Amino acid sequence: MDRSNKNSSRSAEVYRALMDKNFPEELCREIAYKYMNTDYTATRMLGYLYRMTNPSVEMVVDEMLAILEDRERFRKKHEMEEAQAAITKIYNEGL
Repeated sequence: MDRSNKNSSRSAEVYRALMDKNFPEELCREIAYKYMNTDYTATRMLGYLYRMTNPSVEMVVDEMLAILEDRERFRKKHEMEEAQAAITKIYNEGL
């Protein structure tokens, strides 16, 4: 199921955590609702924000990019595994 267009309920938590760290409201909204919009990405970002006491904007954006790269790598891995399973099924059962 592709959840990339759905906002996670955790996105609001990311938004609040960013606001609590006094980041600009527009940046908080963009990060939380545009980029950290799945449970996976939001949970990862929350973990980062709770560990860091005073991260800079650059640090938060860098972490956001790393989380998005991990998610894309996982998505591609899953896609390749599905393709390999289909090929194996064809080899074993024929067309």
